Amino acid sequence: MTSTEAAATALQDYAILWSVGDVRASDVVNAACDALVAGLDSPGLRILAACTRAEADYDVHELLPAALDELNLTFHPVVGVAGQEAAARALARRMLAGKLTPWEFAFRIHQRYGHELPLTERLAELDDEYDILEFGDRTVDQVNAEVLAEARRLAGHPQVPAEPTDGPG
Repeated sequence: MTSTEAAATALQDYAILWSVGDVRASDVVNAACDALVAGLDSPGLRILAACTRAEADYDVHELLPAALDELNLTFHPVVGVAGQEAAARALARRMLAGKLTPWEFAFRIHQRYGHELPLTERLAELDDEYDILEFGDRTVDQVNAEVLAEARRLAGHPQVPAEPTDGPG
């Protein structure tokens, strides 16, 4: 993956994670700055990257969809399977980058989607396994290894287009 591809993926990840409340608006602005430095460019991306921390909380919701559209990136709706799967994949990449422990990753997925999202069902089961480790024959390292394997699977899972919405997002 080139640096521009990595920056595009990171920007899209920050967009969905901001939408679901996992990162701050200023983190999205920082990702936009990183994308510019990596070689991505569009008028909307420049405007988004120019936001101050104080402006970010007010302006990102308006600026982000246009910036992503100009870069041919998808702004996933928070509701719907496509948005849920995009958020799960973004969290998987955060875990693989060392920003979440395996337990934190499994817990967040389980807390957010329960056992309802087929793509992340195994992670919900693994979160349940953390709760019963002392009563079984598995170790934390074994469960962590399975969570890591699931994160790798999710991070490599093909992206799907966003589901159509009935109105402006």
